[in-house]
Amino acid sequence: MKFQIEDVTVYFPYDNIYPEQYSYMVELKRALDAKGHCLLEMPTGTGKTIALLSLITSYALSKPQSPLKLLYCTRTVHEMEKTLAELKKLHDYQVQHLGPAARILAVGLSSRKNLCVNPRVVSAENRDSVDAGCRKLTASWVRALAEKNPNVPTCEFFEEYERAGSGAVLPPGVYTLQDLRAFGKLKGWCPYFLARHMVQFANVVVYSYQYLLDPKVAGIISKEMQRESVVVFDEAHNIDNVCIEALSVSVRRQTLEGATRNLSKMEQEIQRFKATDESRLRAEYNRLVEGLAQRGDLQGDTWLANPALPDDILKEAVPGNIRRADFFVRVLRRLVQYLKGRLETDSVEKEGPVTFVASINNHAGIDQKTLKFCYDRLHSLLLTLEITDTDEFLPIQTICDFATLVGTYARGFSIIIEPFDDRMPDVRDPVLQLSCHDASLAIKPVFDRFQTVVITSGTLSPIDLYPRLLNFNPVVSRSFTMSLTRDCICPMVLTRGSDQLPVSTKFDMRSDLGVVRNYGRLLLEMVSVVPDGIVCFFVSYSYMDEIVNSWNETGILKEIMQHKLVFIETQDVVETTLALDNYRKACDCGRGAVFFSVARGKVAEGIDFDRHYGRLVIMFGVPFQYTLSKILLARLEYLRDTFQIKEGDFLTFDALRQAAQCVGRVIRSKADYGMMIFADKRYSRHDKRSKLPGWILSHLRDAHLNLSTDMAVYIAREFLRRMAQPYDKAGGGGKKTLLSQEDLQKMVEGHMNEMLY
Repeated sequence: MKFQIEDVTVYFPYDNIYPEQYSYMVELKRALDAKGHCLLEMPTGTGKTIALLSLITSYALSKPQSPLKLLYCTRTVHEMEKTLAELKKLHDYQVQHLGPAARILAVGLSSRKNLCVNPRVVSAENRDSVDAGCRKLTASWVRALAEKNPNVPTCEFFEEYERAGSGAVLPPGVYTLQDLRAFGKLKGWCPYFLARHMVQFANVVVYSYQYLLDPKVAGIISKEMQRESVVVFDEAHNIDNVCIEALSVSVRRQTLEGATRNLSKMEQEIQRFKATDESRLRAEYNRLVEGLAQRGDLQGDTWLANPALPDDILKEAVPGNIRRADFFVRVLRRLVQYLKGRLETDSVEKEGPVTFVASINNHAGIDQKTLKFCYDRLHSLLLTLEITDTDEFLPIQTICDFATLVGTYARGFSIIIEPFDDRMPDVRDPVLQLSCHDASLAIKPVFDRFQTVVITSGTLSPIDLYPRLLNFNPVVSRSFTMSLTRDCICPMVLTRGSDQLPVSTKFDMRSDLGVVRNYGRLLLEMVSVVPDGIVCFFVSYSYMDEIVNSWNETGILKEIMQHKLVFIETQDVVETTLALDNYRKACDCGRGAVFFSVARGKVAEGIDFDRHYGRLVIMFGVPFQYTLSKILLARLEYLRDTFQIKEGDFLTFDALRQAAQCVGRVIRSKADYGMMIFADKRYSRHDKRSKLPGWILSHLRDAHLNLSTDMAVYIAREFLRRMAQPYDKAGGGGKKTLLSQEDLQKMVEGHMNEMLY
């Protein structure tokens, strides 16, 4: 269908539209017109992605004189593929209506591991090895050698791509990762470098958050993007954590041992070059004297940019004491030695970057300016020494990462040294962490550079906390509810078991046998009433192990297994994937299954349990972060002093967005139905409950706020009976939940009349 929103004709590839999709588009258009940033919360399963894509591409088509580029950031490759598939459908629809004028180029960009087509390289087990394998075949000096000696291996796909020169372009269309690989094989070109080259010409680019937020990657991939871009962060409820991880570094003993090995190898290489080809080292020295103006000349060989943010990087000459290669290696040796000494502590230490830098200066004689330049100097040296094993040199890169960040930022960071993990005090595993507390640091360049940034997700409540955490002023900030023909969501708060004992995962109650027994009884009652799949979320892996063991000893698990099979998420990705597959099989064949999972785990973040795969979700407890974590305490202190956010408010907000994310996995469309049980007495308190998203709260009745197990079972039975009745999908009576083109026009005209009279 196509319709007007003010001066824009929106092309929407389906025959019907939800009212909230229309409202979402109207708000999004307001933000685009105002050239400002916006925060939009829309329930899961209401077609957020297609609403975003339809409006932004239609907006760009309606204003051909000022081309808009869309940068769509997703969290996982799976989400990226889903987005591109939707875009394909939309693109075909637009071309059918507008002809060739509507043709656009849309590209998905991912790591070499997902795009490489060279069988020798892509067979490596992890991402770093694939990157290194690629460099061994494509680095400029390897290719120069290969011209003289045909026995030196190179990558035929990269060579073909280079030979094609400016002819290596993608014809207009929408390309998923699969399409890019197929196109690369067909033409004999490297899909990874082709995609990276085409990113600057594409109308739509879909890639991961890191490509915009992590300065090491963004400095290479995203620096070409023009200001007239719309950036969308989808599923962005955890965006503050992504920003913080991008600027944090942790150093362990293994890192320092690896760095020592790297430095010995570099020394050998420097000696070899001194003997055979001293002119290279001299040329590098002269270049460093002139300053870092050579940043653009190394184009072909950049593999990582500076870890600091672009505005904080000094554009001046490298300090004299590290210009000579062997001097620089000695400085790094002193730094590694100093860090080794700091790890030998018996107590937890915490200090700010300023005192840490002063201490390095006193003990190792390395000043702040030298630290700042470590990363660029290392990069230059690795290129001069023609090193291709980038995965082998990760430890020393981590150390230089750390040095550059410590030297650059005076506030918003802490250095925390812990001799052992609190949970295992007998095992000595010292770790030194440079931890960033200010999420607004990494995202500030994105807000400053692009005219509109859209932050959207199904769980952004309370929505007023995000502008404070990320330090920006949105022009539009809205939370939408779900329009439903029937009450197909049934949230309940369970505060006590059948024996009226309260249940909670509070630290002093969680191991109480009564609580464990009541949780077991609750699940046992539910497996006998609810058909198909049930998903249970626990607050942590250790708590899940403890409870499952206890249930096993008391025979509860055996009783549960008589009704449904049980599958468990572990920290091993392969095992979890296998468990999920078998869980789905058990649901498909009617045997029914229960899946035990952990809040903040992989499953809670990205796996959908729609239709019969999830008829009930039980959240056992409130998933607070580990509150004794030194890093968390330092961050809370910083948030309190800088943004006036109270510790309790932040912790509750963080726990409830995780809980909402877990239970939100059960509803993925309006024809779906499911129940959510929040099993903890703390959810009945208004200050906790009110932080859940509006679309869950609007279905939470007062009668469902303080239930015991037997009452919850009764409500579940009634709800399932009601859901089994036939119903009108488009919505009968006065309230329509699926609008055709005519309905939409009537609705818009109605709004106009209301505004006039």
